[in-house]
Amino acid sequence: MEKEREKEIIAGRNAVAEALRAGRPIDSVYVRRGDRTGSVNAILRMARDAGVTIKDADPRKLDAMCAGENHQGVAAVAAVRAFSETEDIFALAENRGEPPFLIVCDEIEDPHNLGAIIRTAECAGAHGVVIPKRRSVGLTAAVGKASAGAVEYLPVARVPNIAAFLDEIKARGVWVYTADMDGADWCQTDFSGPAALVVGSEGFGVSRLVKEKSDFIVSLPMKGRINSLNASVACGILCYEIARQRAGITAKGGALK
Repeated sequence: MEKEREKEIIAGRNAVAEALRAGRPIDSVYVRRGDRTGSVNAILRMARDAGVTIKDADPRKLDAMCAGENHQGVAAVAAVRAFSETEDIFALAENRGEPPFLIVCDEIEDPHNLGAIIRTAECAGAHGVVIPKRRSVGLTAAVGKASAGAVEYLPVARVPNIAAFLDEIKARGVWVYTADMDGADWCQTDFSGPAALVVGSEGFGVSRLVKEKSDFIVSLPMKGRINSLNASVACGILCYEIARQRAGITAKGGALK
């Protein structure tokens, strides 16, 4: 646990400043709430210039994150790798000669879920994963571990606003499919063209605005007493239905869809 913590958390003003100056991939910088002194402001400027998310934090949260280290009101969460640009995802699809296939995560906060989604997306042939800058776990060490190394091969991009991003990709001809309750039957849906699959947060699902931006709402059958699946499990099932249709693999009995 201690070794993993050391790799993930950078504590203290000088340490965080040097990490940013060196161009080390940083997921987010946490600053003690209300602390905007001279040296902290310099760190925040560097973080903004690097596109790093800045978060205010309660002193107790910083103490817990840094496990007793003297953080001086500043800590950073190191990323296992730098984020990609959304254009990198489209470029990968073009290089493969395939219609774009993206996974869009709407506020996934559990690192194991995000890591599992990245792993499944890479295995299923997706071209990239997109997450929001805020209210989402980033590319932390725990996410990298849960992805089983897939984070090294699959572009993961971060955008300021998921709803606005959906508008952008729809203008590029990408169809948006959102996994949620009371939608169309997943195995009766045509996923064969350019597709973005949206998966919602663990506790609240997808936001109302994201639903409104979607072209299709797709649902999985729920036969038990529990009315929802783990986000990464639902994503995995739908990813492989998309992969099946794209590969032209017919279901038993000869039907493609």
